[in-house]
This record gives sequence, C-alpha cells and structure tokens, in this order.
Amino acid sequence: MKILLIEDEPELQKSIKQYFEVEGNVVEIASDFSKAQQKIAIYDYDCILVDITLPNGSGLDLITEIKLKKSKAGIIIISAKNSLDDKIFGLDLGADDYLPKPFHLSELNSRIKALIRRKNFNGSLEIVVNEIRILPADRSVYVNNAIVTLTSKEYDLLLYFIANKNRVVSKNALAEHLWGDDADRLDNYDFIYNHVKNLRKKLLEKKCEDYLQTVYGLGYNFKLQE
Repeated sequence: MKILLIEDEPELQKSIKQYFEVEGNVVEIASDFSKAQQKIAIYDYDCILVDITLPNGSGLDLITEIKLKKSKAGIIIISAKNSLDDKIFGLDLGADDYLPKPFHLSELNSRIKALIRRKNFNGSLEIVVNEIRILPADRSVYVNNAIVTLTSKEYDLLLYFIANKNRVVSKNALAEHLWGDDADRLDNYDFIYNHVKNLRKKLLEKKCEDYLQTVYGLGYNFKLQE
C-alpha cells in the first residue's frame, strides 16, 4: 500500500512512517501545504492522511483538490482540531474518515485497512478471486487452498493487480506504488519485470490460471473473465 502522510509534526511523521513501513507499506511525507499540493498533483496513492492545520494552508483545501483530481485514494483526516464543524465539513468535502489526535497507531492501521477493504474489495475480510484467496490481516495468499509464499513486494504486487484487474497498469505506476514517488527517477524498470516474473511463477506452481498478461510497451494486465 502506498500512503501519503500530510503532517508537519516531525515526531508524529517519524512514528507513523516507521510503523507503516514495518507493515510493508510505502510512506511518502509532505510537511506543508505546498509540498502536499505537488505530490497530490503528480502521484497516486492508496490512502492519504491529512492534517487540517498545516504551514501555508489548510488540509481541508487539499481534500477539495484531491476530489477534483478524481483520485481513488482513501482520505483520513488526522487532526488535533476536534470540533464537530471541522469533522462534518471534512467528511462533506469527501474525506472517508476522521481520527482526532492523539491516537494509537494500531487504531489508525485498522482504520486504513478497513478503508482499503471498503474501497477496493467491498469491505470483505478476505479477498477471493476465483482460485486465489488473500487474507490481508496476516498478508497470506492461498491458491487452490495451498499457501503461496510471497515476498512483501510480490504480495503488494498481487493486491495491486487484483485491485486494478482488467486494466493495463504501467510499469511506472507499479514502481511508484511499490517504491514511492522517487521511482520515476530510475533509469529503467527491470526490477519490476523480475518481481512480476517471480509472482507469476509462484502462482502457476500452485496450478493458478495464468491471469498476468504482458502488454508490450505499456505494462501488465491482470485479466479476468467478466
């Protein structure tokens, strides 16, 4: 999962980044309004955590920009401003959740996971796609009821492909999703090919259908019959 944290408190930045990276996520940080604007305009995220009070602007205005971009990202407001008006206004603008400071990181983690399930997988605690079954709570994958041992990146790739099934996903989008916003500075995406190849091999070894298709010159398509 790729998370954008829009927050200006250094200690909170550090604790959130460390916590979610240990969980296998990519966490990008914007410490002020202008930096957040730039990242929102250029990159895509699964979840955006937004503080309301920021240097040089308001997180509420950023929510408006996120919605105007038609971003698919889930939005959670994290703010010490815990007035009912702020909460209602933020949710009316399009935020999906509101978590007042201070909060436990475990609660934030649970809210993010629940939000991603609602947005991408109809709120289910397990993701079932034909013979593939995924349990996000412990990041386990089964094919034909047999466990598939995946690396963290392979697991994230599979989840991203399923969330974007029947759509061509570019190598650039995959690189950004798995390695963060600096991925567009890389000279090539050979490492993407290797991760996709290894994921496909492991699925096929468990007698999975060959859903992963290479779209030459563009990227990959996790192709399912409608």
